[in-house]
Amino acid sequence: MRIAHLLGALAFVGVAGGSAAAQETKPGGLNKVAHDVSKTMKKAGKDTKAEVKRDAARTHTVLTKAGNDTKAELKRTTGVTSKSPDATHKPGGLNKLARDVSHASKKTGAEAKHDLKDAKAEAHHDLTKAGKDAKAEAKAKTP
Repeated sequence: MRIAHLLGALAFVGVAGGSAAAQETKPGGLNKVAHDVSKTMKKAGKDTKAEVKRDAARTHTVLTKAGNDTKAELKRTTGVTSKSPDATHKPGGLNKLARDVSHASKKTGAEAKHDLKDAKAEAHHDLTKAGKDAKAEAKAKTP
């Protein structure tokens, strides 16, 4: 009888151990459900994002075509076209004025900076010379 109980207990431990080992290698229960939900949500998100991108691309294409057609129609109607600039072309009018103002302000700022740095350097030179002269005088008076 004792041997039968011992064999029964060993069989039970073997079955329980085998099922526990099988559960560790495969996701099951709550982990499997969470994994499946995550996978489904990720796929749905990627699909939605791809569809939005496709719609945006289609809309952009349609709007670009409409804008170009409108521009072409206005050129045909009015006869006013812009000539294509050559490599040496610089814009005139308001753009030239803005460029000239910018250049002038940069030049003025650079000149002011150089004047300030020159004054700083001269003051530093004078103070250094005065300090060295005072040190030399103090050294000469000491016996």
